[in-house]
Amino acid sequence: MSQLRWQIADLPNPQLRIIDQAQHRVGAGRYQGLEFLEVEAKRIVNTLKQPGGLRFSHTINVYRGCSRACTYCFARPTHEYLGLGLGTDFETKIVVKVNAVDVVRAETAPHRWGGQLIAMGTNTDPYQAAEGRYRLTRGVIEVLGQRANPFSILTKSPLVLRDVDVLTAAAARTQVRVDFSVGTLDEAVWRETEPGTTHPRKRIEAVARLNRAGIRSGVLIGPILPGMSDSPRQIGAVVAAAVEAGAVSVGCVLLHLKPGLRRHFLDWIDRHHPELTERYGEWYGTRSYAPTAEQRRLSALVRRLTHAAGGDVSVRPRRRPPATRTPPSPRQLTLGE
Repeated sequence: MSQLRWQIADLPNPQLRIIDQAQHRVGAGRYQGLEFLEVEAKRIVNTLKQPGGLRFSHTINVYRGCSRACTYCFARPTHEYLGLGLGTDFETKIVVKVNAVDVVRAETAPHRWGGQLIAMGTNTDPYQAAEGRYRLTRGVIEVLGQRANPFSILTKSPLVLRDVDVLTAAAARTQVRVDFSVGTLDEAVWRETEPGTTHPRKRIEAVARLNRAGIRSGVLIGPILPGMSDSPRQIGAVVAAAVEAGAVSVGCVLLHLKPGLRRHFLDWIDRHHPELTERYGEWYGTRSYAPTAEQRRLSALVRRLTHAAGGDVSVRPRRRPPATRTPPSPRQLTLGE
């Protein structure tokens, strides 16, 4: 890796050093329009400070930035920590932690790690376009499978089917789950809001194929976009397809807009859907989440539709197995996260 041009103390944000250390590689062919910023991470396993109601407290993200280019992506502001933009930069300048597999192997060694569930896809898609080139997610799965360490994956990409062999091997030793984010089957809404993703029906097909292979796979309907993908007809179409595909659970999440992303998305609404400007301003102008009553209404609707279709109304996967080793003391992670 290249040497630093500045002292860390001179930088307004120490994380900016990642850009200076990166090897820049311009994508060609199927990767045209992308720039890969290859870096060596110091750490990979991230410990959440406040996991809240999440069923996991540890995550792995081998990429930063995401070529899926979803307009609503909550991870967009993280690119600003690196001195990059949350718009086009987030979609085209992809940080690749090229040593991720070696680092996760070291960090999950039995004498260092407690065997807790690790979630992938909590920040950016682990099966975005870059994975076709770098195969880092596959390498991480192999390591976690060898360690018999439980893990989950959230993705929008059928590329995960490429790794059925290592997923099956891992599932024979530990808890493995793959969930697909399918916000809508509405062609117009999908094309407008998720321009870099695979067709949502391809994701539904992947759910069926994984479940047939013995790998538990469910569907998360989300984010549901108010006024765009929240009608009972639209939600019902996703539920019916998910149940038919054998999804082990069907859940939903309504759009939330944290500070940083809020202005970006509200500006997008102003430009593309001015008829929704007032509604979004009322719901998100000064807060991150839609009204609680609306969240409850949609959750109840999904449960009702899922039950009517004969599916599993539970959004909770099987309880994770208890850790068999004592984990090390929590530590503050660095940029490599």
